[in-house]
Amino acid sequence: MENLFPLLEKTDHGKSTLAKLLSGLLKPSKGEIIVNNIDTKDKKEQINLRKNIGIVFQNPENQIVFNKVYDDLAFGMKNVGIEQEKVEEIIKDCLKKVDMLSYKEHDSHDLSLGQKQRIVIAGTIAMNPKILVFDEPTTAIDSEGKGKIYEILNNLKLQGYTIIYITNIIDEILLSDKVLVLEKGNIAEEFLSKDILKNIERLQELGIELPEVIKIYQNLKNKGKEVALEDLI
Repeated sequence: MENLFPLLEKTDHGKSTLAKLLSGLLKPSKGEIIVNNIDTKDKKEQINLRKNIGIVFQNPENQIVFNKVYDDLAFGMKNVGIEQEKVEEIIKDCLKKVDMLSYKEHDSHDLSLGQKQRIVIAGTIAMNPKILVFDEPTTAIDSEGKGKIYEILNNLKLQGYTIIYITNIIDEILLSDKVLVLEKGNIAEEFLSKDILKNIERLQELGIELPEVIKIYQNLKNKGKEVALEDLI
């Protein structure tokens, strides 16, 4: 199933706006955005929209409200009407999915940036949305933290979540099923990530640097060494 879509933005203009439009945090000035048959402009559907689509931004500190991890997750669920008796079970399950169960009673502000991002992800999936939007979630996180986020993303994908992943880190497109390249608010190119070798010329035309693994693959090929791309990823 194709359910992980990185949107590769050439510049910093428009991608966060797109994420907010998709999640209903911003309303379109013209036209309409429909998410699972929900019009994002319909004020009566805002709680329903939150149950269908969740969003994770690049700075987790902007999404953490309370001092305690448990309180932060519980607050969001209560806001969308989840019954109190179910809250404890859902919190444990979601924290387990992001490998943060042992931090349930910890102070959120004592966590590393990567751990905070995992708490935000747990809080987002606690609403049980069908769609997850990630807006550059690894920008300020170290390599170890990035690896953990990638692992979580892959597991969520396998669990059936549809993931829209907005990034300007070219290597991250290899996590995906399908890639959409945005330029000045428009889709400049669209292809399956497994077909990236067929789209190298187009990416270069768009001024996008190739993923490091693709550069390695090309260098090996130029030296007459045959290797499958899958063996490098």
